[in-house]
Amino acid sequence: MAERGGVPLARHGRLRSPGLAGAVLRYVAIGLCVVLVAGVSIGAIAYQRLTSAVSSNIVTLPGDKATDVPQIGAYSGTVNLLLVGSDTRNGQKGHYGSNPGSTLNDVNILIHISQDHTKATVISIPRDLYVSRPACTNPSDTAQTLPAATGVKINTILEFGGLGCVRDTVAALTGMTIPFAALITFDGVVEMSNAVGGVPVCVAKAINDDYTGLHLSAGEHTIQGATALEFLRTRHGVGDGSDLTRISSQQVFLSSLVRKIKSNATLTDVTKLYGLAVAASTSMSLSSGLANIDTMVSIGRAVANIPLAQFVLVQYPTTLYGDGLVANDASAKVLIDAVKADKVLKLAKKQTGATSGTGSVPAGSSTPSATPTPTATSTPAPSSSGTVDLPSTVVGQTVEQQTCSVGNNLGTR
Repeated sequence: MAERGGVPLARHGRLRSPGLAGAVLRYVAIGLCVVLVAGVSIGAIAYQRLTSAVSSNIVTLPGDKATDVPQIGAYSGTVNLLLVGSDTRNGQKGHYGSNPGSTLNDVNILIHISQDHTKATVISIPRDLYVSRPACTNPSDTAQTLPAATGVKINTILEFGGLGCVRDTVAALTGMTIPFAALITFDGVVEMSNAVGGVPVCVAKAINDDYTGLHLSAGEHTIQGATALEFLRTRHGVGDGSDLTRISSQQVFLSSLVRKIKSNATLTDVTKLYGLAVAASTSMSLSSGLANIDTMVSIGRAVANIPLAQFVLVQYPTTLYGDGLVANDASAKVLIDAVKADKVLKLAKKQTGATSGTGSVPAGSSTPSATPTPTATSTPAPSSSGTVDLPSTVVGQTVEQQTCSVGNNLGTR
């Protein structure tokens, strides 16, 4: 393994990301299903079964403390929740190609719900981003502290220091306190996509990816199970084949998922809700602060009434660096400051990321429009009205916007 500055660098191997789903399927198909456990009476027997399932998958994070169980109602105040997807094949029932023998956190999504519960921001942090890793508590020996390091790829941190270390790294990167975290694997993504009955996705150009086995013609498709996992994992088959364009394609899935949940009254259907809760609790590892039914119900209530236009999905802004990425500090500061201040985020009409490709286009378009090259003046300041115009280097969409994945033949072998 190569080193930079005396610190082991992460492997930059082929796509192995699990995609986003699960309890978050709400945003990231990795896990926000947990958040969808809205305020409905589950019943005594169901409640006991769900409590048992949740308790069996608890991960205690450094700093977790026993807290009073909240009343069943909207969660009070700001919510920050980290959803992590691992490529591990250990303990997986499905067959997902050769086992790389790794436990990489290839998906890292930070969900922020504003204090007044009127806005939600979903920030995807690219797997190849070089970050500074803080000193972390060793999950195998909590009396031991693992050393801090600089210049490490974020997707190596789960294997190094567990979910708690990933949480602490993202907290240090963003300056945000993150009390809740969830970890999901390939099997969990499959189970959660089945639990919601599939998700409709739009494909602007055919996707052909022999690496994941995904082949979708242009048009509309409702995907679930292994196909949903392949869609969320495919990197070679969308955009320019990079992880960044894959994130844009994943947002096609996530935004469609939220629209579906909103349109079919999932939050008020006891049968659907219970099914999602059981699937989420058995397919994810939850931090001890999150592994409480009342907490999940309360968070679900907090997001239930957020307008689609105020669900904003973005990539953490980056710049190419060697075999990976580094943060675009100026753009990241505008984004993170606006999120922490609970401002209304306004995405640029023309966006350009660290790579020139795009993994999605507006519905009805088969090719992406030209995007301007960012300049020194492309980082606008927050306005006094409570709305922040984001730089063109912040790539993303709202849930209200209907988009389609842009396929290619780069994955044909």
